[in-house]
Amino acid sequence: MRQEVDQIPAVVAGFLDTATPVLNAAAARLREVDPALVITVARGSSDHASAYLKYAIELTLGLPVASVGPSIASIYGKDLKLDRAAALAISQSGKSPDIVGMAQSARRSGATTIAVTNTMNSPLAQTSDFTIDLHAGVEKSVAATKTFVTSVVAGLALLARWSGDSDLNKAVQSLPDSLARAVACDWSDMIPALDGHSALYVLGRGPGFAIANEAALKFKETCGIQGESYSAAEVMHGPVSIVTPGYPVLGLAARDAAEASVADMAHKLAGQGARAFLTSDRPGAASRLPFSATGHPITDPLSLIVSFYGFVEALARHRGLNPDEPPMLRKVTETI
Repeated sequence: MRQEVDQIPAVVAGFLDTATPVLNAAAARLREVDPALVITVARGSSDHASAYLKYAIELTLGLPVASVGPSIASIYGKDLKLDRAAALAISQSGKSPDIVGMAQSARRSGATTIAVTNTMNSPLAQTSDFTIDLHAGVEKSVAATKTFVTSVVAGLALLARWSGDSDLNKAVQSLPDSLARAVACDWSDMIPALDGHSALYVLGRGPGFAIANEAALKFKETCGIQGESYSAAEVMHGPVSIVTPGYPVLGLAARDAAEASVADMAHKLAGQGARAFLTSDRPGAASRLPFSATGHPITDPLSLIVSFYGFVEALARHRGLNPDEPPMLRKVTETI
């Protein structure tokens, strides 16, 4: 896992160097069909990548995006009315029958289907109009890291071309350097703060909420910690009641319009006794974590998960666990 985290900047650079033809072709088709909505099809870390792209598409194009449960097709056998839609299916293996089945259903219903996968000859690739190959190389760790990041980069690179947003395109092209700085960010001060704890909150908002979801999953996968992700706007609607003195909180604040909201909540919880850490320079009671700013509000949250991956790998080893092979998990999960 540590090796694969270190590979992320180079993998992203390699993807951006090789994926231009398919990104241009898919973007041209999307401009031509001008979909009324986008659906995403994914599970696990890939679903968190989809959630990130949901915010990015809605904020950039004003186009609604909905996550569709794969079981609609695979279990319930229902085709949705998607003739004015684009369907984005993300799966690093491209093999899960329910993801493939939903992508097939979407295409059958008239949607323009785009697969994002690390397995070019997979069933998902074969059933889609366009396949964006991540070119990430073999990912041996069960916990997805470089494939997650590159999946988000693939979606953002497609969005930049589709929308014609030159600032977003420039930020995406600069991501290898930004992510290299993110790899070097040291969050080790947070490790001893989690000693004796088996649960915590991860806060985010907007695209940063998708990153909070991914971080919470990795706490579970690699460390056996019950990580729960919340929008900073939702914590006071009940979850705050279990934040006792010393309770760990990680606030993943990006340089976007939601930074103040996430930072203010992390500082508020710290003021109430929580052991809170925050990726922001906004002053307050929470402890600051270093971050790599990307210079664009849509790409900025992505650098946070790269810094987090290095931290959570070290945390797992600190707790005597092997983050490469978590118990009861497999690299390829084939659900129906």
